[in-house]
Formats: sequence, structure tokens, C-alpha cells
Amino acid sequence: MPDNTTRREPLILLLAAAACVAVSAYHPYDVFTWWLEVLPILLAAPVLLLTHRRFRLTTLVYRLIFVHALILILGAHYTYARVPLGNWASDLFHLGRNHYDRLGHLAQGFFPAMLARDILLRCSPLRPGKWLFFIVVSICLAFSALYELAEWWATMFSGEAATDFLGTQGDVWDTQWDMFLALIGAVAAQALLGRAHDRALAINGTQTR
Repeated sequence: MPDNTTRREPLILLLAAAACVAVSAYHPYDVFTWWLEVLPILLAAPVLLLTHRRFRLTTLVYRLIFVHALILILGAHYTYARVPLGNWASDLFHLGRNHYDRLGHLAQGFFPAMLARDILLRCSPLRPGKWLFFIVVSICLAFSALYELAEWWATMFSGEAATDFLGTQGDVWDTQWDMFLALIGAVAAQALLGRAHDRALAINGTQTR
């Protein structure tokens, strides 16, 4: 079973993420884009808080969610096409564009994959193996496609105001790249962290079905 420090860690991470959101809200590049980018955090935080006692995720997953939130928060403040880290990498490696949005969509598959794995192992008959791997990847791809639809809807309803949220940077294949990177992220997360997650479930005292 987790000790008291580990039990308090999700709350500490939540407070740290809230502080980062507050900082990022100070003079963002585009206020409308900022709201669109942090919306997933604003929706997820209350759910995680309300379910913490009844359905406590593994500490590993809480940490991964926090890292994912940081990626979203940074992108929200600058917009994904203007994040300084992406500009630095573009200049260093002569990439021709800011690839921070590529990192964001890789993360969109990587981090949610472990959340989906955590839930499925505890709430379904699935056990570690090929079917679990496949279904987790499918869930991540479905959410990636939904996010692309959300970008489309935002553009349809708000016109040029959502240009920074769309973040294609002139790439006609941007949508396909986004979903492909989410696929890579979901596969990589399970391949790299699957066993660590199984151990985390055991430490958490969770019985998989």
C-alpha cells in the first residue's frame, strides 16, 4: 500500500498544475487559443479530484498526467507554433518549422495510453497482453481523431480566431501527422512503461480483474 507521502502526491501535483495554469494565463499570446488549449485540463482536474478517494489511479499515472498538463500549458501560453523550445530546436536542427505541436500530439497518445490502461485493467476483464495493448491504442486513436474534429469545429465556428489553435503551419498533412504521432505515442508508452505500470498497480494495492 502507498505511504502517506505518496497518497498526498496527487494533490501536490494538482496544486502545482493549477499554479502553472495561473502563470500561463498572464499575458498569453492569444487569449482565445489559451482557453481552448487549457480546456482539457480544466475539465479533467475536477474529475480527478472527485474520484481520487473512490478510484485512486496509480502514482505513475498521476505523474504522467501532470507532465502532459505541463506540455499543454506551455503550448497554451505561447501557442504551439511559437513555443521558444520548438523554435530553438528548429534553428538547431534546421527543421523548417516549430515542431512543438508534434511533441504535443505524441504526448496525446503517450500519456492517455497509461490512463486508459489503468482504467481498463481495473474495470474490465482485460489483462496485460495483446488485446489490452490493441484496445488502448484504439482508444488513443479515437481521442486523437476527436481532437482533430474539435479543431475543425473551432475553426468552423470562430473562423480565423482559431488559426493558432489549429496550428497547421501550412502543412496540408498536419492532421494525418497528428494522429500518426498519437499512434506512435500510445504504442511507445505501453512498450516502455507497461511493466512499470503493472508494478505500480501492485504497489497501489489494486486488484486487476
